[in-house]
Amino acid sequence: MPYDFDSIIDRSATNSVKWGYRQRLCGREDVLPLWVADMDFAAAPEIQAAVLERAAHPVYGYPLRQDGFFEALMGWSRRRYGWELKRDWLCYAPGVVPAVNAAVLAYTKPGDKVVIQGPVYHPFRAAALNNGRRLVDNSLALGPEGYRMDLAALERAIDPRTKLLILCNPHNPVGRVWTREELSALAELCARRGLIVLSDEIHADIVMPGRRHVPFASVSADAAARSITCLAVSKTFNLAGLCAANVVIPDRRLREDYEAMSESLALNVTNVFGVAAQEAAYTHGEAWLEELLSYVAGNYARLAKALAGGPVRVMPLEGSYLAWLDCRALGFDDEALKAFFLDRAKLWLDEGLKFGPQGSGFMRLNLACPRATLDEAIARLAAALAGR
Repeated sequence: MPYDFDSIIDRSATNSVKWGYRQRLCGREDVLPLWVADMDFAAAPEIQAAVLERAAHPVYGYPLRQDGFFEALMGWSRRRYGWELKRDWLCYAPGVVPAVNAAVLAYTKPGDKVVIQGPVYHPFRAAALNNGRRLVDNSLALGPEGYRMDLAALERAIDPRTKLLILCNPHNPVGRVWTREELSALAELCARRGLIVLSDEIHADIVMPGRRHVPFASVSADAAARSITCLAVSKTFNLAGLCAANVVIPDRRLREDYEAMSESLALNVTNVFGVAAQEAAYTHGEAWLEELLSYVAGNYARLAKALAGGPVRVMPLEGSYLAWLDCRALGFDDEALKAFFLDRAKLWLDEGLKFGPQGSGFMRLNLACPRATLDEAIARLAAALAGR
């Protein structure tokens, strides 16, 4: 069954952060928003039907997660990642960011150190600093072949107060899908130095052709025993507004600590529509996802071809629908670069500095849009580059 990713859907009257607040958030109404990780595609018809069916019942009280909810998630993990989950490993969160904050509070004390690997999703940094923890920013290494984890630098940075490492797998914003070998090496280091690993795998299903997502917890029994894995339908199926995520914790002690913290923060109340949407997505959404992946890969190829040989380099994309643009050859500082995209190209992207100092000179562009929208963005950028 073919799905429609080409239609342009007007989201301006839907309280969309991406589309409805351009004047408030970036000061212009005429910019094309390709920033936040939010698709401009209609949800899969099966998900729409499940939400509408649940909405047809007029009582929206506290829901339970029933057998079908868990079986759908476990079946999805088995099929897509080759990772066998047990039901008692599965915890709930209203989103991955709340889960990250709960884990920081559960597994570290004020003054303890939390490792991130910048440039990386900015709420990781906030989760450490806003909760009174100290940050260790172990930068990814950027070479001719792209980004890699710098495990030698990580080993040097660890001391007795270093307790938790937050892994982004696949990595946002640089688009790496970490290999089993890379994850195994990281797991061995963390075992040797006693670190717990919180693995954000929210982009697990958005992998480009020839790539396969490897859950960190699946690489060894020891990795499973020291890991907390965050999964969600929010990026895969564009359901962030339904506030539902899963936290997979194989180790009983770690799981009890997380659940106690989650309860103390009142994060354990399930969203009635999120439950229905997740079960439908993991049960019936695979065909839609396969077409989405092909469409996003086509958008990436289109962008890369359009910008090839110019001063804006499109970095290799292995996972996620977020293109990482190396704009350093333009010669702008970061404020001037942001102004160039907003004022001259009239494109609202995520500036690289949002992801840490390692993002200086970069911008992030959302590819999960109709092709006509991407073509308009390419045309705007080409005109701005020609006139600079």
